Amino acid sequence: METVLISGASGLIGKNLSKHLIINGYNVISLSRNLSQNTNVKTFFWNVEKNIIDVNAFRTIDYIIHLAGENIGDKRWSDKRKKVLLESRIHSTNLLLSEIKKQNIKLKAFISASAIGYYGSITSNKIFDENDSPSNDFLGTICQKWENAVDEFQKLGIRTVKIRTGVVFSKKGGALEKMIQPIKLGLVSALGTGKQYIPWIHIDDLCKIYAKAIEDDSINGVYNAVAPEHVNNVELTKVLAITLKKAYFLPNIPSFLIRLIFGQRATLLLKGSRVSSKKIISTGYQFNFPNINSALTDLFRL
Repeated sequence: METVLISGASGLIGKNLSKHLIINGYNVISLSRNLSQNTNVKTFFWNVEKNIIDVNAFRTIDYIIHLAGENIGDKRWSDKRKKVLLESRIHSTNLLLSEIKKQNIKLKAFISASAIGYYGSITSNKIFDENDSPSNDFLGTICQKWENAVDEFQKLGIRTVKIRTGVVFSKKGGALEKMIQPIKLGLVSALGTGKQYIPWIHIDDLCKIYAKAIEDDSINGVYNAVAPEHVNNVELTKVLAITLKKAYFLPNIPSFLIRLIFGQRATLLLKGSRVSSKKIISTGYQFNFPNINSALTDLFRL
C-alpha cells in the first residue's frame, strides 16, 4: 500500500481528498498544527511559523500532496494579511523541501495546489491556458512565487505537479455554501456587472484529478483544474435560483457596495477569467461534472 502525506488535510479539499484516496486503497497521513482534531487520518505535528516539523511523518512515504496555505477569502487583505497569505504558502513549501533533502527521501511525486488566480482577474473573451504568463496583480504574484518554490522539488529529480485550482463547489463548506445563503433568503442578485467568469470545479472531479496525478507518471508540470463549461456570475446566479426554486428579479448588487464591504477581496467576487481545461482532458481525464447543471444536480441531490 502506497502512502500519501497531505499538508492542509483539515481543509475542504484535504478532507474530501483524504477520504477519496483511502477508499481507493492508499494509506493517508497528514501534517497539522492541531493534533486533537477529530480525524481518521494519522496526523503529525508541524508549525510552519516556528519551522517545526515531526520528522516521523516522512518515514515510508511515497507521495506528498501539498495543500497548506491560509485561506485567501477569509479576511480583508490588509498588508499584514497579504504577507501571511504569501508566507504560509512559501514557508510551508520550503519546510517540506528542507526535510526531504535532510532525509534524502526519494518521493515518487510532489503534487502541490496552486490557483487560477495565477492568470489574474481579467474578464474578457480570452481563454487562459497553462502556457500563459502570470498576472502582475496580488493573486498572480502569490501563485507565481508559490509555484517557483514548488519547482525546487523538480530540481531534486522528483516528478512535480502543480494543480491550478478554480472555485471549488462542494456540498458542505467552500464558495458554494456562501453563495446560496442569500439566495435561500430570496436575495437573488448577480454581483457587479455579472459578466465576470467563475472558473469552477466540482470537489469530486478535483479529488479525481489529484488521484490521477498520483497514478499517472506522465503527468508532470502544471495543470488547470476547472470544469470545461465556462459560466459567468449572472448565468450561475440564474441556475442557482432555478435550482433552489427562487425568483430572480432583483437588480445586480453595485460594484462599489461590494468593494466597500470586502475591500480588496472584492476582486474575488467582481472579476474572473475564462480558464481552459483542455490540458488535463488531453491526459485522458474525463470529468464527472463537465457542466454547471450536472454539478448542481449532484450537489443539491435533485
